[in-house]
Amino acid sequence: MKDHIVLDLETQYEFSEVGGRDYPHLLKVSLVGVYSYGQDRFLAFEEKDIPALETLLKNTGLLVGFNTKFFDYAVLQPYLKEVDLKTIPACDLMEDVTNVLGHRLSLDSIAEATLGAQKIAHGLDAIRYFREGNMEALKKYCLDDVRLTRDVFEYGKKHGKVFYHSKYRPDALSAPVSWNMHQYGGAQTAFPEAPAPASPRAHRDTGNYSLF
Repeated sequence: MKDHIVLDLETQYEFSEVGGRDYPHLLKVSLVGVYSYGQDRFLAFEEKDIPALETLLKNTGLLVGFNTKFFDYAVLQPYLKEVDLKTIPACDLMEDVTNVLGHRLSLDSIAEATLGAQKIAHGLDAIRYFREGNMEALKKYCLDDVRLTRDVFEYGKKHGKVFYHSKYRPDALSAPVSWNMHQYGGAQTAFPEAPAPASPRAHRDTGNYSLF
């Protein structure tokens, strides 16, 4: 049976250093974080380890991520020799929520409202960690994003919706999702029940959008 994985990556450069947002393929990978349902563990791949990641991708039946189709695929694909990421069945959480709401949300906004959890840092911090050679901090940050993405995905599968905060409303709002489809089954391990949505924070502007 093919594995299902949750994927997130960090880059070596900012968009401003490669000519803008039209050139994500020039950002270069600093680290790719993965959660493997089949192995029930988190894995980290540095740039030099991408051949081992490609071996994992060859046996992947579902690739879950947040903004993976626009961002992660564009950064990672130039490294791959035998795998075309577009051919792997995918669930891009940001794409699905955007299709429902008509506007983008950050992972932080959804994770905080749905799980009561937040990102531990931001994309620019990840670039700084890489440039400082602090790979342990980079791995911790990237794999925490993988965990948040996995947990949001699992919550949506179970409940058919996720929550988010809006700068226009003090209460948490919900967005319906259809992640409990047949193609998203299989290769599952026991998973704890996701927590109830967090209490909203008044005046919090979480309508921001980050590619990282």
